[in-house]
Amino acid sequence: MIQKGFSKHNMIGQFTKGKVYIFIDVANIFYSQRTLKWKISYEKLIGYFKKECNLGKCFVYTGAFKEDHGQEKFLKMLERCGYILKTKPVKKILTRDGKIEWKADLDVELSFDMDDLSNEYDTAVLLSGDSDFAFVLRRIKSKGKRVIVMSTRGHISLELIKEAKFIDLRKLKNEISL
Repeated sequence: MIQKGFSKHNMIGQFTKGKVYIFIDVANIFYSQRTLKWKISYEKLIGYFKKECNLGKCFVYTGAFKEDHGQEKFLKMLERCGYILKTKPVKKILTRDGKIEWKADLDVELSFDMDDLSNEYDTAVLLSGDSDFAFVLRRIKSKGKRVIVMSTRGHISLELIKEAKFIDLRKLKNEISL
């Protein structure tokens, strides 16, 4: 069924089957937005998934800064929209050259959730371009699940493109941008 206002080439639904779970690597998508030169509306994004497929659960993985009121508002908005938040505190790390880096990598948590919950869904959609996820995508596919990766050219690893159906976020600008 084609939804009003959506062109067939923009529809993720044509690549999904059954119950769909979404797994979003917020840090990776943040950097993709710099390349896109437009921001993703997380309200529109979850609305897009609800219209296009049989959406089960939508998980968001992100580092959390203590007492960052802007981020608190963002996280509360995500919860109101129906996202399931997976966070951990951002750590301050001093590099060898004396620079400060902020780290809160949730790749392991995302991978475990994707695998542990695989009996609950038929299609997994990963919003990330990180090659670290190639292993879990292979594992999910070996269980008969469909896998879709959404990211942007320049932020998507070749390993992920080989493992999953790739959808460039640029194709969804009209549906998901702020």
